[in-house]
Amino acid sequence: MKFSIDKSIEMLERTPSAISHLLQGLSPEWTSVNEGGETWSVYDVIGHLIHGDKTDWMARAILILSDNSEKTFKPFDRFAQFESSKGKSLAELLAEFIIIRSTNIEKLKSLNITEQDLCKTGEHPIFGTVTLSQLLATWVTHDLDHISQISRVMAKQYKDEVGPWIEFLKILR
Repeated sequence: MKFSIDKSIEMLERTPSAISHLLQGLSPEWTSVNEGGETWSVYDVIGHLIHGDKTDWMARAILILSDNSEKTFKPFDRFAQFESSKGKSLAELLAEFIIIRSTNIEKLKSLNITEQDLCKTGEHPIFGTVTLSQLLATWVTHDLDHISQISRVMAKQYKDEVGPWIEFLKILR
């Protein structure tokens, strides 16, 4: 599919409610465990999504669209959620995600992005020059990647319980 701002917004605005419907009211056994080692729990993933919405996606889009001559993105702290989520319940994080994403969608819509705007660029600290369309497409795909991660982390809670069906469950392999 070719990039479309409208199709991107369709996905971006659904992510928080889809995740919230999946997770709201679940036992901590589903949401507080990870896949071992330094992997992330569902709780950690939600904190990460919030941090991205607060500090990354829209800030970078606005910088690309600005008249600033310096368009180098600030590095994103992919692990900030471990500190910023401390003391918050999963329900609080889900509510916060819904609010911040809704705010960001309204800001995104208010930018009235044109086809020409989508070709404007910024400088990523690792990847170099990136376009606005690449940034926004990555935001959508990032959401979907983490939805997949949430599902995988939760599915693995029953890895030892599914018996021989494990052969047919790609998510557990």
